[in-house]
Amino acid sequence: MKKSVVISLGGSLIIPDEVDVPLLLEFRRVLEKHKKNYKFVIVCGGGSVARKYINGLRKIQASDFLQSNVGISVTRLNARFMTYFFGKDANKGIPHDIKQVMNMLKKDDIVFCGALRYAPNQTSDSVAAKLANHLKAVFINLTNVPGLYTKNPKEFKDARFIPEISWHDFYKRANAIKYKPGQHFVLDQTAAEIIMKEKITTYILGDNFKHLNNLLSGKPFTGTRIQG
Repeated sequence: MKKSVVISLGGSLIIPDEVDVPLLLEFRRVLEKHKKNYKFVIVCGGGSVARKYINGLRKIQASDFLQSNVGISVTRLNARFMTYFFGKDANKGIPHDIKQVMNMLKKDDIVFCGALRYAPNQTSDSVAAKLANHLKAVFINLTNVPGLYTKNPKEFKDARFIPEISWHDFYKRANAIKYKPGQHFVLDQTAAEIIMKEKITTYILGDNFKHLNNLLSGKPFTGTRIQG
């Protein structure tokens, strides 16, 4: 039996400004290399593209519901793009619920999806956490920083890297921020609660996929482990 791995792929890695083809080719290479041992579900985020649409709706005081739904649409577009990028036929559509994900995973070792449905105070991270719990899988969050820091390392030079943190301490850190659609934190508050409640081993890694390869190979890697 192959082990299941759920990956939350940040939209910032898919399309920061333009599609980063070399980066995504390396991501594809790593997953193709390891699919002999694993089945992968990749939940795509919306990134800056989603935030641009969300901010446009926020400026006219549209509801959080509408802001979230435009973000969901972008995650599904990103999932369809990634499906094509991996040379797969997405004409059957992108899964919109857990049952569809499970059915597709029976036939394929690599399945892409975006956010599955609207739920308040959640991003695609929560979807990934729910899928990881459903599949009893390891959860890997891929973002544009190498792991968890005390502050945003892109803004603060004195930000310190956190290689390990407990589920409870991570939950407290996530909930120090008030949720808003399109928020930019390594994992959203609901995802933090799910991994704590369900005791899901979680890793936060950056865009150097050498470390993803090492993690999947059982070798030393740079990233943050959330556990215990």
